[in-house]
Amino acid sequence: MALAIAVLALLCTTVSPPATAAAGAAYTNPVKSQKGADPWLEYYDGNYYLVTTSWTSEITMRKSPTLAGLADAPSVQVWSDTTPSRCCNIWAPEIHFFDGRWYLYYTAGEGVADYNKTQRTHVLESTGSDPTGPYRYKNRLYDPASDNWLIDGSVLRAGGKLYLLGSAMGNGTQNLVIAPMSNPYTVSGPLRTLSTPTHAWERQGAPVNEGPEPLYRNGKTFIVYSASYCTTADYKLGQLELTGTDPLNASSWTKKAAPVFQRNDAAGVYGPGHNGFFTSPDGTENWIVYHANDRASEGCDNGRTTRAQKFTWNADGSPNFGAPVALGTSRPGPSGEKTATPTSYTLVNRGSGKCLDLENASPADGANVRQWTCTGHAAQKWRIEDQADDTSRLVNVASGKALDVADCSTADGADLRQWSWMNNTCQRFRMVVSDTGGWVRLVNANSGKVADVADCSTADGADVRQWSWLANPCQQWQLKAN
Repeated sequence: MALAIAVLALLCTTVSPPATAAAGAAYTNPVKSQKGADPWLEYYDGNYYLVTTSWTSEITMRKSPTLAGLADAPSVQVWSDTTPSRCCNIWAPEIHFFDGRWYLYYTAGEGVADYNKTQRTHVLESTGSDPTGPYRYKNRLYDPASDNWLIDGSVLRAGGKLYLLGSAMGNGTQNLVIAPMSNPYTVSGPLRTLSTPTHAWERQGAPVNEGPEPLYRNGKTFIVYSASYCTTADYKLGQLELTGTDPLNASSWTKKAAPVFQRNDAAGVYGPGHNGFFTSPDGTENWIVYHANDRASEGCDNGRTTRAQKFTWNADGSPNFGAPVALGTSRPGPSGEKTATPTSYTLVNRGSGKCLDLENASPADGANVRQWTCTGHAAQKWRIEDQADDTSRLVNVASGKALDVADCSTADGADLRQWSWMNNTCQRFRMVVSDTGGWVRLVNANSGKVADVADCSTADGADVRQWSWLANPCQQWQLKAN
């Protein structure tokens, strides 16, 4: 474990960028416009992976080889839970890689009216090294001696050890807390208060410290956190630096007296906060991802959008985030991106190796959807468009029409066809991770049944229908970017 932590710490250390570093694909903020609060973004093995708050019992993840592509990438469900104590109001998901597995930390509770009484921190573990999972529930992270409201879980690495970071209530304020961990899913000591909102800029609307996120460079360790109440335009970022030897002691941390990232009225950016960090594909640039509002009157809900921008470093080794940039301006993407931004996807069946296909590229309502040998034709390309409710519509590139369950049937065997967009649940699908390697099932939002190749046929022209989930290869699909 100590070796893995040391390697990861080295990976987080930034070197000076070469003068010839090639910019990535141009992107425009917001990176995600729907359900964009509390973003966490990782670059891993050629792709960016983005997760955000859902306010539901589901966690979805977007994957793209370019930062620009995240704006339209499919939202794939990597977790759903109906267990009352951990199902609902999911906030602030994060993924961290330890010893060959991903650990997904999130906040959730019972979904009662006063959710502030039930929100707790939970952790999932991946079955392999794919950031999209699948995941299994591993543990709840808490201090048995103080098992109270605990949100915004993250993990700090310091001195070869792991520490849980979070936010909890105490003495009338919302504070940053820390506890030792014996492994990525087990707290091994009491929670201790790390920072309280002592400055006036941390107390706008309410005295709040939350969203602690670690940042490392050249042997220095920082925690960048969110301050003030998230319903206000004055939500912002503060900074702690580890200047002592024991991360568990508040005296080992030095708080910067002024905020490090805050509203930019001239650019129309309000309440920037709850951030994460990632590194460009070539390792030469540091980037911050965060949420913000585009009006001062907007609050702490799904209206917040995900934004990203490059940052630099001060002469004293501390980060310099600059000011949040305005929406709508095209900017160079992270350096080292080598793959084009996907514009559509083909869906390849696991059982047959053939593609989801619109018969004869017909433009007609009711045209049949089947499987066919993959040819790269537009009839086999689908735009997967987020509907802001954890579902997507699949729009055929050849016809511009949507995948549809015939007559909104809930029966096994009901045909999948195309139809003009009617904006109903029969035309909405959830892409749910079913196995490692990116295999998903397409679950209809109305019927709860999945896209299935009739009789598990491998023949060209075999019908694609809906059927109850049987966990067989004929019901699993892989999204391949075009």
